[in-house]
Amino acid sequence: MEGLLTPVRTSYKTPGQTLEEELVEVGKRPEAIPKPTSQAETPEEALEILRNKPDYEALISTLRYFKKDDSDFNISSPSPLSAQIVHVLVAEIIPNYWDILQESHSAAKARKQGLSKRNSDLELLLSCLRSVTGLNAILLNLKQAIQQSREPKKTIGGGFNIQDVLTRLLQLISTLLEGADTIERISKSIWGLLDAPSKQKTIWNEFLSVTAGGKILGVSAEAEDIINELSKDVQQKYWVSDGTLYSRWFAQNITHLARTIPLESEQEWKRCVELLSKSLRLGYTENIIKEIIGILILKPQDHSARFEKLLGGLSHSEQRNFIQGILKLISREYLSVLVISEDNSNWYKQDADIVSAAARLINLVLANEESRKAQVISWLTASSGAGVGDGIAIRRASIVALAADKSDIEAVFDKSLQQFGDQLYIRHTPAMQQEAHAQVLLLSAGYVHRKAPLHLAMTMRSGTYLSAISNRLAAPSPRARFLGMVVGEALSDLVDKGDKKMVFKVDEMDSSEAKWYKSLVTVSDTLGSLEPLMSRTVAKVAKKPPARASQKSEKPQVVQEGSKIIAIEEVDDDDDGEDQGHESDNDGLVPYAKPDSDEEDSDEDPTLITRNKPTAPVYIRDLINYLRDTENYDKQKLALQSAASLIRRKANFGTEVSSHAEELATLLVGLQDKYDMEDFQDMRLQGMIAILIAQPLTMGKWFSKTFFDGDYSISQRATVLTTLGLGARELGGFGSGDAKATSKGSLPSSSFPSKALPEHLHRIYGDATSEDTAVDRLSTELSNTMIAPMAADLADKLTGPSILKVRTFSSRMAVEKKRKKPIANSLAKIVADGFFFPLTGRFFIHLRAYGSGRSNVVFQPYLLALFVKTLSLLLHASGPSTLSLPQMTSEFWDLLLSLRTQSIGDITVIEAMLFAFLTIFDINEDKRRLVEEHGRQMLETQEWVEGIFGRVGAGGSQEDEKVRMLAAGCLVRIREVVEKYQALLMGDLASFQN
Repeated sequence: MEGLLTPVRTSYKTPGQTLEEELVEVGKRPEAIPKPTSQAETPEEALEILRNKPDYEALISTLRYFKKDDSDFNISSPSPLSAQIVHVLVAEIIPNYWDILQESHSAAKARKQGLSKRNSDLELLLSCLRSVTGLNAILLNLKQAIQQSREPKKTIGGGFNIQDVLTRLLQLISTLLEGADTIERISKSIWGLLDAPSKQKTIWNEFLSVTAGGKILGVSAEAEDIINELSKDVQQKYWVSDGTLYSRWFAQNITHLARTIPLESEQEWKRCVELLSKSLRLGYTENIIKEIIGILILKPQDHSARFEKLLGGLSHSEQRNFIQGILKLISREYLSVLVISEDNSNWYKQDADIVSAAARLINLVLANEESRKAQVISWLTASSGAGVGDGIAIRRASIVALAADKSDIEAVFDKSLQQFGDQLYIRHTPAMQQEAHAQVLLLSAGYVHRKAPLHLAMTMRSGTYLSAISNRLAAPSPRARFLGMVVGEALSDLVDKGDKKMVFKVDEMDSSEAKWYKSLVTVSDTLGSLEPLMSRTVAKVAKKPPARASQKSEKPQVVQEGSKIIAIEEVDDDDDGEDQGHESDNDGLVPYAKPDSDEEDSDEDPTLITRNKPTAPVYIRDLINYLRDTENYDKQKLALQSAASLIRRKANFGTEVSSHAEELATLLVGLQDKYDMEDFQDMRLQGMIAILIAQPLTMGKWFSKTFFDGDYSISQRATVLTTLGLGARELGGFGSGDAKATSKGSLPSSSFPSKALPEHLHRIYGDATSEDTAVDRLSTELSNTMIAPMAADLADKLTGPSILKVRTFSSRMAVEKKRKKPIANSLAKIVADGFFFPLTGRFFIHLRAYGSGRSNVVFQPYLLALFVKTLSLLLHASGPSTLSLPQMTSEFWDLLLSLRTQSIGDITVIEAMLFAFLTIFDINEDKRRLVEEHGRQMLETQEWVEGIFGRVGAGGSQEDEKVRMLAAGCLVRIREVVEKYQALLMGDLASFQN
């Protein structure tokens, strides 16, 4: 009889709950069942009680024994016995009693009664586990449950399934660690209760490994992922598995320690600094710095001495990373990103308060330490520093923080001037970096002129200054020459007088941009109060006023889609009434035919019919609201369908689009295909292109920044690149041609209709070409267009001598009929500053920051190939007459040559690079200039392409044949140039072979 009843699961209830579900003997009252009561006198007895499935009262009594003040046993102290007790608490007690303690805890919070009895019971259990031993026990059980989740059997002992166990353990560790004083309490248990220093150090290192080493974060994230996989619905998110929230919690605990530790306690400060040092390696440096700055500095209480104590204990490399993180945080969180190009010389006063506050913060961080000031000077003058891609405000604040010391600001000026005139720097540095460093040079020159005018005057008479201006004027890049002329005139205005002033009588020097650059020497910021940063005031910068009537507008014309009001005519109803005679009103009414079907009534279930369907948005704010409402299918579909047309229609009317362009772009880039809509990607892409066309200069920079800095997937980043490529070509006048080339069109012809798949299935199961992106299809078409003349010329040579061939001449009218009409290329004016240079400049910055490994998302092969093709399309769409073509060619060529190692073994990247080289040779019509300025690059390219052509054998796959065709086209172009300008290449060829 004993084997008839087998316990499947053991559950426990609090004493106040009813016993109706219990199995009791008939005829006896439930109260007659004896309740086991036991009181532990020793740790061994307490362990035995916990192992024997105690009831609620026995459990609480045992936990209270562990926390007795007069007890010799300390459960937080690591020992074999305490490890066993903690293991039993986590593995056996928590699965049975956690729900009861959680319900009581929630009920107490709802009643707002403070720390009730049940709440104190929960805290009693957590206090027994709040130690290194407890954390290790929880992580061990999490790992075991994760391992068991990969097995077919999804249950463990006691009848609990894996999902329940993982959920309770994550809830346990989240509740155990929450609070800003958790690390302080665990730290006191380590350093205050243990006697042996060696044992203290060992346990402390273990604690650092568990918390700051990422063990808790990694195991918790894996456990949460398994819970979501096992459950049909997405479960609750846990902060211990979120890197951002976990790093914020860690920083809050560090600042809590820093505020409570006495300033004279060196050992405690050493441990606090060690915590900070370890936390900076979690990978969320900006979140850590943001919390520390916000709590220790940007608060009414003055904790600057404690912040200095904390920062001063870090090593030099860690201090450098911390300072760079602060500069990046200030630039992104508080300062304006916009760069104003106005004629007004007092433009900098619009955000002077917030810049002064930022300068004060940087000055507090530097604390007059020479090593830290040297790091900021290096950041301003290094080839990869100075906040490239950010607004000028961060450079203004950094220079003001250094301007108090004359030697520091002179060092910034001298190093900037020396770098500014370096020929290799001028030739190979992206334009974005050169612009940022030119701003640093001009800003620092203004402060040097006010503090040490003699130093500036002597520098301008030196060979360094003269060679810098000479090298700039001799540079092949128009942008480099422009910056050289701007710096020359600005510095000459400070020192020279009368006719001795340097003046370049060219049109570029009269532009608003040139005047803005020359006004940088007059910028005079000061160290202000931190109040604007404490109130989280973000700098508001006024927009540039509209251009004068006499000036040409540089904004490209946007093709309007929709109706245009020609005239408004008043119609007299009386005349029409007289013409109709005296017929009755009903005789003139024709009833509408009854519709065959009603889509709203097509559903069999009348409860599912939606009568109040939303209407299409007519304002940009409505479009934004529709896109935000991700839970409404109708609004999402209407928003995507009408986004492109609405944005294009509103582009030139008012400021609806310009004021919400970035918000719209952010919503569209991050939008997910939640409802599996047809043509979702195409509708989203068309909306993004419409935003880019409406504000090309601003949004081109924004999309370039989003591609590198945004937290997006590979698919979303690819959409951003496609938007830049197609949008730029539409600005260049290729919109109609691209629409035909990139449209999926009709299905391929087939001899029998039954052999053709439906269109929606053909996109999935069709040939490979149907899956190519728009950029891939455009690049394929352009490469065929560029190779076709070479193939025709070669075929013509193989047919025999030219003297034996008969040429036919067409009439002038026939020639004029075939000649293509010129198209307006609005892209040429803005392609460099709005599209090309932001992409190449941020690419080199991203490369220096994250390396070229496969872990870097930009170097994922598909994304890298798409990036190179996008740059090629931008270069081709800009046209051969673009003023910035030499600089664009130089930066693009350097970028391609730097990818030679990255392309090894990846056919898609090689194909993209060959197409890019072919585009460079095709778009640069002045081949003599290519030879004079890029002779060495041409020879290196020839050697690399020959190697590719030799390795990729004939008769291979379709991809191999395409690569071989592109390589052959590149070699033909290169050899044509080499044969024609062989004399010019002799010097480069000799040095290249040596």
